[in-house]
Formats: sequence, C-alpha cells, structure tokens
Amino acid sequence: MPAQLLANVDLSLYLPLGVIVLMAITFGVANMVLTKLIGPSRRGVQKGLTYESGMNPLGTARKRFNVRFYLIAMVFLVFDVEIVFLYPWAATFGNLAPNDPDRVVWLFRILFFLLTTVVAYVYGFRKGVFRFD
Repeated sequence: MPAQLLANVDLSLYLPLGVIVLMAITFGVANMVLTKLIGPSRRGVQKGLTYESGMNPLGTARKRFNVRFYLIAMVFLVFDVEIVFLYPWAATFGNLAPNDPDRVVWLFRILFFLLTTVVAYVYGFRKGVFRFD
C-alpha cells in the first residue's frame, strides 16, 4: 500500500523547496570560499587580540560568572517561550464557541501553565536571583 501512495506523489511540487535549499547551501559555501580568496589575511599580535568594544582586554576571559546571570537568562527564555505558547492559544480560544465545553478545559490548561511560570518566578525572586548587590 505505501508503494502505491508514493507512486502517486508529484515530485514537481517539491521543486521550489529544492531550489531554495540549493540556493541557501550555495550562498553559504560561496561566502566562505570568497572570504578566504579575497578577504584580508594579515596576522600579527595586535590583530590577534580579543576585541572588547574598543577597549584593551583586561585579564583572562576564563573567569567565573555568578550563577545569577545564567538564571536571569533562563527566566528571560521562560517568558519568551510563554509568549510563543500564549499567542496560538489566544487565537484558538477566541474561535471556540461560547457554549463549547472545551472552553473551560482550554482556560484551565493555560491558567495552569501561567501558574507554573509565576511559581517559578516567585521561587527565583525569594531566592534572591534578581537582586544584584
């Protein structure tokens, strides 16, 4: 049965996708090759230094950071993901019929999702993650 389904598929429908993938690969390879061929390749002590927004680098780049920086980044990502999930939920919830019993289920699902996010935020706040001393 699957062989019959594959026989009926029109592969010309995938031609635009193939062209775009081929263009992307060609663009990436061409940029790398052209950079090596025509780009500047001067070497030296000054060129090899790490660029720090126009300032001379101080010390080593291998120092430890406080874990709070990473926790704030994770909180930022959590809220970004929350927005990504809220938008399709809102679009779908608005299209449900007013007397549909699934509306209550959809509402409690998103409230649970928001509650878990708020609990995580409060936990981080109480642990002092957002306090910079």
